[in-house]
Amino acid sequence: MKVAMVTGGLRGIGLGVTKALLKDGFAVSAMGTSSPDKVQPILAELSGTIRYTQGNLDGTQDRQRFLDETLAAYGRVDVLVNNAGVAPLVRMPLLDMTEESFDRVMGINLRGTMFLSQIVARELRKQAQGGVIINISSLSAYTASVARGEYCLSKAGIAMLTQLFAAELAADGIGVYEIRPGIIETDMTAVVHQKYTDAIGGGLLPIARWGKPEDIGEAVSLLCSGRLSYSTGDVLNIDGGFHLRTL
Repeated sequence: MKVAMVTGGLRGIGLGVTKALLKDGFAVSAMGTSSPDKVQPILAELSGTIRYTQGNLDGTQDRQRFLDETLAAYGRVDVLVNNAGVAPLVRMPLLDMTEESFDRVMGINLRGTMFLSQIVARELRKQAQGGVIINISSLSAYTASVARGEYCLSKAGIAMLTQLFAAELAADGIGVYEIRPGIIETDMTAVVHQKYTDAIGGGLLPIARWGKPEDIGEAVSLLCSGRLSYSTGDVLNIDGGFHLRTL
């Protein structure tokens, strides 16, 4: 049985990814900040082999413990899905952004992803059986939102991180990919739900609907299927066509 590690794997997009991987027969090791008691009802509803580590992606010891507990439970790892991320606690104009907000968002979204990828990549290289690393970024990697600049910067960093790891690990048979979700219906977008619903109704997207976590799960499933063996470093835009430039 192949094993997938998923950060933020029991809520929002991450839960959609976890469900897709369980359906595909993976054992899933999920990480999140919620207490085990809080996530137990979610775990009970899932069908398949799954375990949970409580931890903070920005914590060095927590990242190592996530990998160690995964290996102790399953003996191997085949896939890492870097999904966990945070938005600013308060949206504010770019010229008012605080260093504290910048450090928090970059520390989790980029720093945490970088160094978790590093230790998992070392393990994949040691196992010498290939593998897949998938980074969930955002259309914010290239779309300027001046009220949440730290988030955009973190996701642009994820785009380059993907390229770097793809180049480093290609010779090891480890594929590295970036998925750029668009407007996905999760708790993170709840505060702007009406704004985006109106925008979609007004023609913002060629595929005129909200994205769902399962849309991202299906993309992860494809990238983990082994059917793209002559590809690495590629970007999948799962955004209803938002990235298209039309006249």
